[in-house]
Amino acid sequence: MDKRAPTLFFDLDGTLIDSRGDIAHSVNLTRADYGLPPLPLAEVTKMVGNGMRQLMLRAMPGHEDRIDELVANNRRQYESHLVVHTTVYPGVPEGLAALRALGCRMAVTSNKTSALIPKILDALGILRFFDVTVGGGDVPVLKPDPGLLFLAAERMGVPVLPTDWVIGDHYTDLEVGRRAGVRVCHCAYGFGQPRGERFDVEVGDLRAFADHLRGLLGA
Repeated sequence: MDKRAPTLFFDLDGTLIDSRGDIAHSVNLTRADYGLPPLPLAEVTKMVGNGMRQLMLRAMPGHEDRIDELVANNRRQYESHLVVHTTVYPGVPEGLAALRALGCRMAVTSNKTSALIPKILDALGILRFFDVTVGGGDVPVLKPDPGLLFLAAERMGVPVLPTDWVIGDHYTDLEVGRRAGVRVCHCAYGFGQPRGERFDVEVGDLRAFADHLRGLLGA
C-alpha cells in the first residue's frame, strides 16, 4: 500500500461549516427585495449545493429572465452576512489539525463564490490548514464536474492520485471523487444528499476520518 500522505479535497458547506442560517437569511433578503415572503430554513437547505445561480433559480421561480440581477443581489446580501450564524462543525478544527500532522496537503473546493471562501475560513479560524481554496468563478463548470479538484491540484503542484480523497456531504462532492478517480469520504453529519453516489468511508465527525486515514497510513 502507498504510504504517501494523500492530498485531501474538502467541500465547504455541510462539510467544514454549517452555513444554512446565513444562506437562508441571504435568500430571504433577496426574496424580500422582490416582494416575496421568506422561505423556511429546511426548504432553502434543500436548494443548496450547485452554486448561487442554481440557488436563485430554485428560490425565485418565475424570475428566470432576471437571473443575473438576482444573483448579483443575493451575492451582496450574502457578503454582508457571511458568518453571522455560520459555525464550524464539531471536531473540524481538531480533525484538520490531525490530518495536517499526517503530512496531508489540503484544499477547499467549493461551488461557493471563490473570493468568499478564504474570508469565511479566516473568520472561523481554519484558513491556516489549507494550501489553496478554489470555488465558483475559477472554472467554467461547477461540481459535480471535477474541474475544481484538478485546478486545486495544479495550484498545489501535485498530481491527482487514486490514493487521494474527496471529503464532502453532497452527491456533487461524491460524484467529483468518482469522476476524478480518487477515494471518497461521505460526511454524514452535513446537510447534503448522497443520492446513491458511492463512497469509501462514511463518518459522523471529521476526527473519525483522521483516525481512518491514520490507520491506512500505519501512522
